[in-house]
Parts: sequence; C-alpha cells; structure tokens
Amino acid sequence: MKPFKLLIFLLFSSSLLSQTITGKVTDNLDVIPFANVVLKQQKTIVTGTTTSDDGLFDLKITPGSYTLEISFLGYKTYTKDINVKSNLNLGTLLLQEDAQALNEVVVKTEKRILERKIDRVIFNVEKSIAATGGNGVDVLRVTPGVQLQNNALSILGKGATQVMINGRLSPLAGDELIAFLSGFAADDIVKIEVITSPPAKYDASGNGGLINIILKKGAQNAWKNATTLSYNQNKYNFTTLNNNFFYNKNKISLSASVNGSIGNFENLERLVIEYPTNIWDIDIEGKQKTDQISGRFLIDYAVSDKTTFGFQYLGNNTEPGIEATTISSIFDTNNIFERSQENHAQNEVENNNHSANFHIISKLNDLGKQISFDADYFTFTSDRTLDYFTEQLDIDGNSQGISSSAVNIANQNIENFSSQIDIDVPLKKVNLSYGAKVSFTNTNSGVLFFDTTSGMEVLDPNQSTDFKYEENVLAAYFSGNSKLNDKLTMQFGLRFEDTKTIGISTDTNQENINNYSKFFPTLYLSYTKNEDNNFNFSYGKRINRPNFRDLNPFRFYINDNSYSVGNPFLQPSFSDNFEISHLYKNNFNTSFSLNITTDGFGVFFNTDVINQDQIVTRENYFKKYIYTLQESFSYSKISWFKSQNSINVLAYITELTKDIDAEVNNGIQFYAESNNTFILNKSTKLQANAWYSSFHNDGLFSIGQLFHLSFGLQHDFKNNLKLSMLFSDVLNTGSLRDYNSTVNGIEQSYSQNASSRNFRVSLSYNFGNKKVDVKNRRFGNDDEQRRSN
Repeated sequence: MKPFKLLIFLLFSSSLLSQTITGKVTDNLDVIPFANVVLKQQKTIVTGTTTSDDGLFDLKITPGSYTLEISFLGYKTYTKDINVKSNLNLGTLLLQEDAQALNEVVVKTEKRILERKIDRVIFNVEKSIAATGGNGVDVLRVTPGVQLQNNALSILGKGATQVMINGRLSPLAGDELIAFLSGFAADDIVKIEVITSPPAKYDASGNGGLINIILKKGAQNAWKNATTLSYNQNKYNFTTLNNNFFYNKNKISLSASVNGSIGNFENLERLVIEYPTNIWDIDIEGKQKTDQISGRFLIDYAVSDKTTFGFQYLGNNTEPGIEATTISSIFDTNNIFERSQENHAQNEVENNNHSANFHIISKLNDLGKQISFDADYFTFTSDRTLDYFTEQLDIDGNSQGISSSAVNIANQNIENFSSQIDIDVPLKKVNLSYGAKVSFTNTNSGVLFFDTTSGMEVLDPNQSTDFKYEENVLAAYFSGNSKLNDKLTMQFGLRFEDTKTIGISTDTNQENINNYSKFFPTLYLSYTKNEDNNFNFSYGKRINRPNFRDLNPFRFYINDNSYSVGNPFLQPSFSDNFEISHLYKNNFNTSFSLNITTDGFGVFFNTDVINQDQIVTRENYFKKYIYTLQESFSYSKISWFKSQNSINVLAYITELTKDIDAEVNNGIQFYAESNNTFILNKSTKLQANAWYSSFHNDGLFSIGQLFHLSFGLQHDFKNNLKLSMLFSDVLNTGSLRDYNSTVNGIEQSYSQNASSRNFRVSLSYNFGNKKVDVKNRRFGNDDEQRRSN
C-alpha cells in the first residue's frame, strides 16, 4: 500500500499547501476573455493570470489576505479585498465600462482563424476572406474539418453532424437545413464551433458531434447597421442582399436581420448503372432556384442586475425548386448504343419554418449560482409538386412516344414544443450544473400521385399515402467540472433520455410503436504538464434518431425508373466517441480518435433488376469503426503571412449487421487542408485555401479523389466600405465524383456538381458603432427541427 499512498500524496500535495481562487469576469452583456487578474499584498503583485475565452480564471495561492484587481482595456479596474482560508469561488464579477477610455482609444486584437479548446475547434469567421459576402452554407464549406456533400454535413472522422444556432440545435436537416443556412449572411456570423464531443448539457442526438453557429450582436450603449450586397456567377447567377441591425442601450439588447436572394445555379448529376443485360448512362442537367427570404429577431431586457428575460425568433421562406432534364442513354453489354429516354421535370418546392424562443435567466447569488428557463415552439411546412413526363427515343433520336406522365404532390407539416430548465451551482471543489427537458413533436405527411398519361389527372391510390408520427422525449442531466490540482482538470456528465414514438400509415392502417430509455455519459480530462504541453482525453456516448421524412413510407418519384421511399421501422443508432490529443506550444495539435457506431442506418441504393428501377431507401444495416489520426499546426512568425493547416489519416471499417446483397468497402483516406492569409497592406488581404481528399473506401461506397482550391481578395476602404471577391474551386475538381457501390450485383457510379466553381463579389457597408459582441441564446427544440427533413 505504500506506493499507492505515495501516489495519492504526490497528486494532492499541491492542493494541501495552497488554495484555489476561481471566478468569472463579465460585463453587462457577456463574458470578458483575456482580462488581467492579479493578487496583491501591499501593492506588490503575488500572482496573476488572464481569463479564458469563457471569462473564467483560477489562481493558486497560500492562505492569507490579498487585494484582487481585474483590469481590461475600456473598463474600470475592479478591486476587492479577500481573505483566503480555503478554496474560494468568487462567482461572477462584473466590470463597468469606462466611457472616457472607450472614446480615447481604438482596440485592435489579432484573433487566429482557428482556436482550440478541450472539446471543440473554433473557426473565427471574421478572419476568413473566403466567407465574406457569402451565406451560412459558404461559411461551412470553408470551415476546417467540416464536409458538405449531397446536402449532408459531417465532421471529418465523426460522420453526420447536427447544426446549432447560438447553442441551440437547429430543427432542420438535409435540403431544408441547407436552405435555411443559405438565409444567413456570413457577415452575421462571428464564429463556428466544431464540437467533436458535446457535453451532457446538450441533447444526446447526433452521432457525429455538433456544429455551433454563433451570431453577432451589438455592444453595450452602441448601435450598428451592416448591409451587404453579393453577386454570384456560375453558369447562371444569383444576387443576395442582407441587412443586420444591432442596438444595445441600458437594459435593452436588440438585434435583427433580414436576408433575401434571387436567381439560379446549375446542378449537374451523372449516374451509371451496369445491369446484367445493358448499361444505363444517366445525365441530369438542372437549373435550381435560390429564391428565399429569411429574418431573425432577438431582444433581451434586464429586469434587474440579476434577472434577464428575452425573446428570439428565426424564420424563412425558401423556394429551392429545380427545372431538370434527364437523358438516359442505354447501351448493350458491348457498349453499343441501343436507345435513349428523355425525362423533363418541373419540381416546385416551398418551405416555411418559424422558431420562437422565450427565455429567462436569474442569478440566485453572487457566487455564480443561477437558474434559466427556456420555452420553444417550432413549426415547419414543406410543399412539393413534381410534374414530369418521359419520352422514349430510338437509336436515331426519333420519338417513340410518351411512356409516362405524372404529377406527384407531397406535403409535410411538423410542430414541436419543448421546455428546458438549467441550474448552475458552484461549490468549493466542483462546479455543478443540472437540468431537465421535455419535448413533444407531431408530424403529418402525405403524397398524392396523379397519372397524367391520358391528359387527365387520375389519382393512383396505390402510390398515395398519409403518414402521422408522434414523438415525446423526457430528458434530465447533470454535469460538473473540477480542478483536481495545478495540472489536472476533470469534467464529467450524465444524461438520461426516455423516448416514446408512434408512426401511423393511415392508408395501410400500419402502426409502429417504439419506447426506449438510455443513459449518455461524458468525461473529459485535461493535463497541463507545463506551458508548452497540454494533454486531453474525452469520451461521449450519442444517439442518432432518423429524420422524420426518413420514417415516412411514401414513394416520391424522381422519374420513371427512380423513386425514394421512407422506412417507418428505422431504429436510432448509437455511437461511442473516444479522443486523445496533445497540444504543443499552442500551435501543434496531435490527436487520435475512435468513433464506434452501432445499429447504424443510412441511405441504401437498391435495384430492381427485372424492372430496372432505382430505389433509394433507408435501412439499419451496419456497425462502423472510424479511426482518425490528425496533426494540425499554425504559422504566424511573419507579420504579413498566417497559415492554418491540418493533415488527417482516417481508417473506415464497416461490418454488416443485416443480410443484404452488397459489397462492403473498408479503406484508408488521406485528407489535408490549408488556409493561408497574405497581408498585402493595411487595407488589403489575399487568402488562398485548399483541401485534398484521396480516393478511399467507406462502407458500401468508394469515393474518388477531390481537390478544392480557392482564392479570396478583400479591400477595406476608408469610408466603411468593404470589397470582397472569391474564386471558388478554381480547377473545378472539388465536387463529388466516382461515388461507387455494388448492390445486388449491380455496379453504380454517381457524381454531382452544384456549381462548385463560381465567382462571388460582395460590397459591405457599415455605419454606427463598430463594437461587436456575441449573443449566446439557443433554441430548445433543436433536434426536432433538425430532423424535419
């Protein structure tokens, strides 16, 4: 037992000889990072530190009497006499602005494009020229470690992910999420947080971590207005106009924005299918609309120094319809042309969503104990009308008549209400937080299929359906963090979620009921060996629930020979995420992670060999392991050049858990990215960004190599006018290609290019006070909204 006792003594000897002083520094609106915190005795500095990005600080000191001083440029120095006898939590310390100092000096800080924390990577959007003048989707395309393919977002090595707006999960996914994010101007976003291992406070949904979009707001006693006009040119073109207004005065904090775009972009797709008797080469040329209008509004009112309540609204209307021509060329097994068919489709889409959040925060004492309450309501409607006909052509291109003609009408209506309560309780040795959430979701979906071959609309009841789905979730969590000694910090959490669902197909009287309860633990350890070396470990368990549309058993026809169908029997999948990392001199970060997904589900491309139909469905069919080794590093020793880079090696191993006739492709991927900024002069910057993904196998698919290169130029004029230009995917090699799979012995190869190569020019004009801070309010029904695709 002696070695064990010696180990215990060494681990905790520092805490026996000294005490820890902790606290949080804020102003009237938010936390203050990088504030100076010092302890003095008789005007002599004994020790000191700076606050973290979260405004937190901790100091180790021997017992005694001290004077605490906190200072930050533009604020009055905070002074407090303290008597340290044991560990002391000072709670939240409020700094008051110094109006004279603010008028006399202009503060310029140099933030990195990328910052790293124990559980996330932060991408500072304001430092990226590639994001200027674009929208939320453009920002995500250039966010390091984030991939966007086929309107599906994922974190590299983690799989499909979810998006949060100001810390609240978005209720949308897929096409609807992309349309919604297109409504955000890049200039309205201050930073993107890529959270690879979310804490217990967040919903457990999402196997692949979280992406948190933090929006801007104005500073205290200031107002600001920013207007941006952007023009984007590909084969077609579209124009976007965005306006943001921020106002903060005394007890009121207000921000509002409106964004609209109009125009089109080209969307090209190709699919090659090798049947036993012939080969289909399918080319799709689409002209897709970008028409949309969106807005957001947030207001907070400080009832007192300790209580604030507020309201937040987000909403948009999008019409991402597409006019497409599909030409299918059919060859025999000797690659000799036999015939073709031409499909013309007009797909009209209108989506509307509205999110409302009411919140109240009350500080219960001066030591940091507080309670917050959120109530959220969300509604989403989607109406789609697909009008198409297919014409058969002979070998010489002569028409053989119309083989099919139909109108397919689909609609979806989702409503969700949720409420959540959170309590923070700082104790002497640990900061605890706990809370609970309830969520109620109702969704109604339907499809009407009309055969129009005769020239009349004839309802086909066999291809028309209604689907109702209800989901109720009850959740509770607790989490805590503690500084075990000078070098070791621990954070832990446990979340419980009880889920009840019922899906009803009214036309077939089919009912599917699910009840399941699960625990979701999280653990983080951070060990600081010295100023140059920091080690981190994290573990978290997650759940991934199917999107509502994926559960709907209706057929949505794409053309004569292709349709998509939902699966009401889909089950959620679960993932275990482990990560170990080492940060050296705050520049070199080495990490190794393992993501294990059980009962995984995904899109499954099935083929009816006899009728030569393409069926896109969803199945639970795999268990998956993803191993990721990453090395990231930054360079900023030259005043005019800054660079952020990462190199990744990923290994994918998939095991089939269902007896399906498909080939599993396990393999290794090499992925690298580099973001470089050249400061040409005080007003002009050039940015060169690139990423490369090697050919690799993953699950049922193999994916061809991709290379994306873009250049951005930004110039600031003296009259608050900013010009930005971006040349994206200059070589046109960054779009999805050679996406291959073999199912039921049928080989398929898919590629897509949604105007990856394009040029954007933007003009931005700001007036008012330029100070900008961050508003960190969230929606409580984010997961339900996310799944509304």
